[in-house]
Amino acid sequence: MGTSARRRTAGAPGRRTGVAVGQGIAALLAAAGLLVTAVPAAHAGTTPDAPVASGTIPGSGTDTPSLVTGLHEEVAATGSAADAARGHLRARKGRYHIADTSAQDLASLGTTTGKGGKETVRLQQKYKGVEVLGGQYVVRMTRKDGKRAVTGTSGNYFTGLKPATVTPKISEKTAIERAVGAVSAQFADGLLRAPGKGGKQAEADFKGTAGDVTILPQGTGVLTRHITVTGTSPADGSPVQQEVYIDAHSGFPVMQYSGIQTFGATSTATGATQGAAAPAGASTADQLVVKGSGVRYNGQKVGINLYKDTKGGLQMIDYSKRAADSPYAGPMIATYDARGKEASSASGVWPSNIQTFRPATPELGEDYTDSGAVDAHWAAGKVYDYYKNHFDRDSLDGKDGFIYSLVGVVNNGMPYNNAFWDGTKMVYGQGGGDYRTFSADTDVVGHEMTHGVVQHTANLVYAGQSGAMNEALADYFGNAIDLEANGQSMDDPDAGLLGEDLCTTLGPRDCALRDLNDGATTSKNFIGVTYGGDNGGVHLNSTIFSGALWDMRQDLGAELADQIVYRALSAYMTPLDGFTEGRAAVVAAAQELGATKAQLKIVKRSFDAHGIVPGWEKALGIDTDTLLPKVNIYSTGVGAGGGKYAVSRSDEEGGEPYSVWLGNTSGKGRPQLVSPNNGDYNVYATTDGKTVVWADFGANGINIMARPVKGGPAKVIDSIGSNVSGLVVDGDYVAYTAVNPQFGVTNVRYVNMKTGKIGLVDDGRPNNISGLASIKDGKIAYAKVAPNANGGMVLGVEVFDAATGARKQMPVDVGVMGVGQTAITDDGVFWIEDDDITDGGRAAVRRANADGSDAVTVTPEAGEGSLYAYTLTASDDAVTVTTAPPATWWANDTLMKLYQVAPDGKGGPQRMSCNRGEQAYGAADEGKRVLWLDGTTGSTDLVTRERPAGTC
Repeated sequence: MGTSARRRTAGAPGRRTGVAVGQGIAALLAAAGLLVTAVPAAHAGTTPDAPVASGTIPGSGTDTPSLVTGLHEEVAATGSAADAARGHLRARKGRYHIADTSAQDLASLGTTTGKGGKETVRLQQKYKGVEVLGGQYVVRMTRKDGKRAVTGTSGNYFTGLKPATVTPKISEKTAIERAVGAVSAQFADGLLRAPGKGGKQAEADFKGTAGDVTILPQGTGVLTRHITVTGTSPADGSPVQQEVYIDAHSGFPVMQYSGIQTFGATSTATGATQGAAAPAGASTADQLVVKGSGVRYNGQKVGINLYKDTKGGLQMIDYSKRAADSPYAGPMIATYDARGKEASSASGVWPSNIQTFRPATPELGEDYTDSGAVDAHWAAGKVYDYYKNHFDRDSLDGKDGFIYSLVGVVNNGMPYNNAFWDGTKMVYGQGGGDYRTFSADTDVVGHEMTHGVVQHTANLVYAGQSGAMNEALADYFGNAIDLEANGQSMDDPDAGLLGEDLCTTLGPRDCALRDLNDGATTSKNFIGVTYGGDNGGVHLNSTIFSGALWDMRQDLGAELADQIVYRALSAYMTPLDGFTEGRAAVVAAAQELGATKAQLKIVKRSFDAHGIVPGWEKALGIDTDTLLPKVNIYSTGVGAGGGKYAVSRSDEEGGEPYSVWLGNTSGKGRPQLVSPNNGDYNVYATTDGKTVVWADFGANGINIMARPVKGGPAKVIDSIGSNVSGLVVDGDYVAYTAVNPQFGVTNVRYVNMKTGKIGLVDDGRPNNISGLASIKDGKIAYAKVAPNANGGMVLGVEVFDAATGARKQMPVDVGVMGVGQTAITDDGVFWIEDDDITDGGRAAVRRANADGSDAVTVTPEAGEGSLYAYTLTASDDAVTVTTAPPATWWANDTLMKLYQVAPDGKGGPQRMSCNRGEQAYGAADEGKRVLWLDGTTGSTDLVTRERPAGTC
């Protein structure tokens, strides 16, 4: 669930390196971009209510319709439902335009059945046997009286896919290295730290595991290697599970998002009875169920179903959901004692030596209340009952899969105020401060378990708009279950609150993590944010959609609304749907279930009230000048200097490998393509107004390229096989940060383009680390870690003269905890400095002359004018700082924003822009002009301002 609609989840990365993308697959997939809005491009601009009038919503960017309703077309009554569904699509090729309906390229994901003979078949699109991410098509049918008929279809099938090959050029080993590098960068906090400094590791401990080769449905298709990277956050030790897609031709990471669904079916656990129909030795149904009782956090005494094992011991395992005539088959609900276990050890895996809670008597004592075990076990049964009684759904996976809850995990030995679904089980954090254990509120349990239901139905991708819908549905059903289980009315003023019972002292409204009655709308509250920031806004933007559903529940009544939303989820929605598709699915489901005209009007009105209407993205205003809209890039930024800018860019669908474009920062004239169109990813572009440089990621390595602004051929000035970042250029010199494979650390590497000389600013000595470089007049400033005479490691900022080889130390504090991005101008050398780990994440901006003299503080680390400085860029007239507050709450003012301040610090920092949404990759030009990638409009736009906006 995440800690709040506006609250940042534990383990949120400090570095957000991609900005969302525009609509739909061009939006989600265009993680290829700054903002991830996840309204598939295949549906952009369509009218959500069209199926009621015409029966069909056509696809945009694909020939296959996104929604077809009102059919009654007979198909083969014999054979499997999947074969009948494929036969229908084959017979109606003129409608669906699906060329290959074979089981190889249109694979069945499963069939669900419902009352009245309803059958829902989900089919996975593949291309020459390779899975297409989010390519899922649903066929709805009825089967009765010996006949079977198709009643409708929906989903995403991408007809324009024609990748050049389905054989990767990049090896699995290289893909894993690049993926781990991308995740390490994502979770850095913008500062270089020595081992142990600031309570953080010098290097994150991440491990990559290769998955299937996957096609991203952008343009004609992007062939990728899917890598899952796991580990712990170097910032706070919380669990990390990142899904990374590496371009299979160039090795560049084209998409990355978190696979952990925080509050945000079978796995293997040490000591867990798993996969067995019943515990060994059980001979009768009566032995499986022991009636016990316990007291919930709220003081209510409730019945608890336990199991007595063969040794006579009791365990918190509930077999009561099994049929009396079949006691050895069916669902099992088991609750595990995870107190003291690290959250990271429970994400995607099972902690070692874990076992179920094992009470001594059927009457559970205070310890089982305080641990959250009673609430978790009792509520899990209530969630099972809700889905079974209302929708005849057999457990989370619809197949009576076992239900596991791990209760009481910690984070670095400290309270973990969160809960999550990891794809196989629920994990509840041990509370601390004002929070109880996170199973204390039934809506949290219902929320996490509903993530399991979503996974086994629409499987909405947990990023951007589709991820916000995933969260919204978990909130909706979690709250519906909470109200039913606790006898609370929809008329209760607190009925829309989530997590309101988690606190020990605060009242419901002060405690609640989200409110489905908060009135959020797309025009006032939608926030464009990167994948690194709340996975593209999955919590930030969720109440826009859940609020519409909750309004509908209030006006239609609980039973009808719940049936409509569940039918939309289970039979209409597909993985890459965004808000507009979600509306269409709900309206179509209401129509299918026989809603009257008046009821349909209520459904539509609910979405209208929250701004979920056609073209809503166009209403998001900005106070900046747009130089290039929808650049659709991920994990690469913009460079500027001398009145010019250089930026990578993809096509509008985000499927084209990135190319480098050069333009005027004034906005005059048309931008020019400067990189070869060679199928490689050309990234990290920058310019000083005379030369454009960039990194060319190709199958055989990475080339550092340079081309004169006035024209001429692009030339290779350096080549390397390891990850690179942070290119800078001035005059004859180029510098960048590269991984030194010999020592496994980063070093700043430089090139003299005139002489061809290549070197390292720190000579590549063992245990020397350098990065975050800037350059001017042949002098390179950088942050560094180096051994001292006492055998320890010391942090610093240094200036290297590439012409003479001389080095000059800048006056950083002796006890410095971290140093950050540098900038060098006529005013001197600027850098970020963190001297105090108790200041809540704030850091100072410092300046000194190039010889280290006359050091001043531009912005302080604490007090008035202090900033959560993450990175900076500077001209001779101003310093622009990008902030990244490590706040608990996700909100507009905790996203990355730009502040500008005079070189001497006088007047204090001012907001560069009041745009609502994430602002990343600031690049100073001349004067006070700054360029950056902005996500406010729901796409990744290159924007600029001439001066600060002031106070927002």
